[in-house]
Amino acid sequence: MTQPTDLADRYGAPAPWRRRVLIAGSVVVAAAFLGWLGWTIWDQSTPQVRSDIVGYKIVDQHQATATVEVRLADDGVVASCTLRAFAEDHTVVGERVFVPRDGQSDLDVRTERLATSVELLGCTAPGQSHPR
Repeated sequence: MTQPTDLADRYGAPAPWRRRVLIAGSVVVAAAFLGWLGWTIWDQSTPQVRSDIVGYKIVDQHQATATVEVRLADDGVVASCTLRAFAEDHTVVGERVFVPRDGQSDLDVRTERLATSVELLGCTAPGQSHPR
């Protein structure tokens, strides 16, 4: 009968420094990832401009009025917002791009025919790629 052999005796043991290098490398990669994740969360949660549509009213065949609430991070922020009016068949019948001011505003959207709804696509500021 043969005796069992230790694998380290048979194939050789790994160098002791390899484990320390692997752990240190894993810690560096994890720290870099957590730093990037924290920066991304902070950057996305503090936009320069935020906007919401409070409501809208269809005035007549060629006009709709939307009430929009806009919150600017600073007084010097130059933002751009877009409103769209849609007809019953979901085609775009009017659009308005405007520079918002902080607070609530009533804005008219001229339409080419009767609109049935108005949507705020959102507002963007320099460095803010997604409308909010």
